Amino acid sequence: MSLLQEETDDIRSREISVADPYPPKDPTGLLRMVFLMPFGHAYSLMCNGPMSLYDLINRTPRVPAIAERAIQYECLVREGNRLTTPDGEPYRSIESAAPVGEADVVGISVVNSGDLHSVLRLLDLAGIPRRTTDRTLGVHPLVVGGNSGLADPEPLADYLDVVALGEAEHSLPELLRIIHAHRTNHGGEASLHERLARVPGLYVPSMYACDFLPGGGVSAIRPRKRTVPAAVRAQYLTVADLHPAHFCYPITDGTAAGIHPVLGCQHTCGFCNLGVPDFRQTPLSLLTDYIDRLEHHRVRQIIISAPTFTQYKHRRALLEHIRAYADRAAAEGEKVTTIIGSIRADEINADYLEAVTELGEFGHLFTELNLARARGIITIAPEWAASDLVALYGKTQKRERVNKAVDLCRQSEHVNTIMLYFIVGAPGERPADRLAIADYAHAVRVRLGHPDGTVIVKLHQFMPKPGTPSQRLRMTDPDVVKTYGDQIGERLRELVGEAEYEQHYRVLYGETSRMHLEVVCSRGDRRIGHVLEDLYDAGTDLGTLSKNQLRDALVKRGLDYDRHLRYMDDPVLPWHTVNHVNEAAEREFAAALATREGQK
Repeated sequence: MSLLQEETDDIRSREISVADPYPPKDPTGLLRMVFLMPFGHAYSLMCNGPMSLYDLINRTPRVPAIAERAIQYECLVREGNRLTTPDGEPYRSIESAAPVGEADVVGISVVNSGDLHSVLRLLDLAGIPRRTTDRTLGVHPLVVGGNSGLADPEPLADYLDVVALGEAEHSLPELLRIIHAHRTNHGGEASLHERLARVPGLYVPSMYACDFLPGGGVSAIRPRKRTVPAAVRAQYLTVADLHPAHFCYPITDGTAAGIHPVLGCQHTCGFCNLGVPDFRQTPLSLLTDYIDRLEHHRVRQIIISAPTFTQYKHRRALLEHIRAYADRAAAEGEKVTTIIGSIRADEINADYLEAVTELGEFGHLFTELNLARARGIITIAPEWAASDLVALYGKTQKRERVNKAVDLCRQSEHVNTIMLYFIVGAPGERPADRLAIADYAHAVRVRLGHPDGTVIVKLHQFMPKPGTPSQRLRMTDPDVVKTYGDQIGERLRELVGEAEYEQHYRVLYGETSRMHLEVVCSRGDRRIGHVLEDLYDAGTDLGTLSKNQLRDALVKRGLDYDRHLRYMDDPVLPWHTVNHVNEAAEREFAAALATREGQK
């Protein structure tokens, strides 16, 4: 038996379907879709976008396809940038020994724009030609991309046949029906790509032509056919239209499973895309029934995956339901742990904190995945230490609200760690604003008042996100942002002393190499994909990529790194086809930030 078969057999033996079993589907004549995920098994189960669509396809008789999953198996061999299977056997899915490259459709989820190069690795691993022009319909799979890493889909425009924008519970089944019909009767006069381009929520890059500008950017993007829409809007659906697996992890490995109580956010901040879709709340009964199923299967870790959990109107009832499960498990000598996403300080109240701390064992997802200690932690995101900067970006986390939340934490003997999220390198920011982050962290620990209290400062570089009012704003060079992080850490050491800093504080910030890639991938044109391919083929370590390496690769394609850092005043943005942000609002926002930045 091969290593790959042993691993997939082991995965299947450990997996538990939390929902009811799938109704049988005769695969004869049906399409085969494989979701490719660049993660190990446990983390792949947390990818609710592809996992919910996987469940939807297999559970819906009228969708003419079966769905499978292929992940980054432990037995895969890393050779530079590439992954290969042991002994050269075909890369397969968890469910089938048939090669992934023989599927009819593959779906690739990209969470972060700095990881776009993972698409090249996955296509190579599956033996699928990378570029759309090198693939033959009926011989090679149609390649569909999705998720937030493709907010600007243009860097991978020559590599993805289709990009599903927003929630794909309607658009993906329609895509599969069109492909199935095309395979059986060739779909009439229109080409397959042309027919797919007419589906709301599906962006088909090959159906659009670009006029490129020197150094980067475009002067125009236009449809190649009159039947192709000039603009494509992301699809966001009602709760009734969403599949239940969109809210609850459909499969568990027996150790952990999760829920999504809310979608979107009730607030709209200038730098964040959480507020782009309408805010929606999951029916409580759907979540409590799911928790009961987890108890039945003795799944002892529950992940509440929601960036704005405090906005869920039934949070108290949900937490009480989880606590009742935890109490029953404790009576059997077992422990239930709840891991919570982020919460807003201005939405923390005594009722919420009491309900959380009564769970007994609780933590935060970032700490669970990245730090040794993950319990008794509350996460607060002030984003900036300067109150007027907070207001300019549309945040509501005023200092008095944060103080109120910390006061509540002080009254609780269970909360001894506070993680503070801050953004650095943003337009409007002044040097004193950055150093004030250290003072802010110190003040929070003093206010917390616990002798063993810890404050973790998590710094994020400001990255303008396509689809938000900040999308045209300038970026700070990530190498410079790294020095900002060092300065904040040094300032905090000076304030509290070396011994106290080492015992009670941590300052964390992201990987500079990924930030350099995000500079060009988050809002570049479709030539960026060729740069990534050049670096990938040259064997450049994309995990430790320097700015000079990236700059040299860009120059070879006629592109300028610094052009991607600037304020983007071009009339047409590279992601013009999917852009729906009001230009007047963008200009007003940029002017207010520039005025503030110029003040002393």
